[in-house]
Amino acid sequence: MAESTSPEQAGTGQTVVKSADRALGILELLSRGRHRLSDIAENLHLPLSSVHGLLGTLVLRGFAEFDPTTRTYGLGLKAWTVGQGYTGHRDIVGIALPLMERLAQETGETIQLSRLDGTENVYIAIAESPQPMKLVSAVGMRLPAHAVGLGKALLSGLTEDDLRRRYAGLELQRFTAHTVRELPELLAEIERSRQRGYAVDDEEYIIGCRCVAMPVRDHSGDVVAAMSVSAPTPRCGPDWAEKTRAPLSAVVDSVEQQLRR
Repeated sequence: MAESTSPEQAGTGQTVVKSADRALGILELLSRGRHRLSDIAENLHLPLSSVHGLLGTLVLRGFAEFDPTTRTYGLGLKAWTVGQGYTGHRDIVGIALPLMERLAQETGETIQLSRLDGTENVYIAIAESPQPMKLVSAVGMRLPAHAVGLGKALLSGLTEDDLRRRYAGLELQRFTAHTVRELPELLAEIERSRQRGYAVDDEEYIIGCRCVAMPVRDHSGDVVAAMSVSAPTPRCGPDWAEKTRAPLSAVVDSVEQQLRR
């Protein structure tokens, strides 16, 4: 018998196969750390029996592993192997990272590069600040795009229709008193970012951290990534964003020129 599919649309005119969607959801959850069976079921709002069966298949195929001592599941070696096959951002990282490292030395702050996945900002490269007090993040970390400067810079490359579609029915989570909470407010902030050429994060995700971010465009003018300078608030004066914009813009321009070759 053919496996039933959900009537829910995937956004491309195709239906979602429930079992495949659930298995991928489990892998995404495991990518953020180890979990017990019951925790996975609770996080994904799935029956224990379904999660147990899916985990059994993932373990058998090597995409997940089970630790009998802690009774937890984590990603398996096969997940890493498959991940290495993705080359979508390797060209831009190879171009950008040396320039980011020089910019980190020039500004004394952390430089980050990210891409957009749905409504999430995903870090793909980081050049750390040479100073003891600095922003701590990691390649692969995902943050809500509406709450960070990089995310808003990435969102600035979308049309209003696309933005409304992506955020339809979603609640914008508040992390600090400065976080955008409503879609109209987010749309207005994105438009301001477009007009001035850069996005900002004024303690919207973490109190004590600010950033300036710019979109990175390819040869066709599409936003393919975003780059930011992030700093602890005590090191940011009243004109920090404007002063930071110039060196960041120079690096972004250099990356874009190389992407066009």
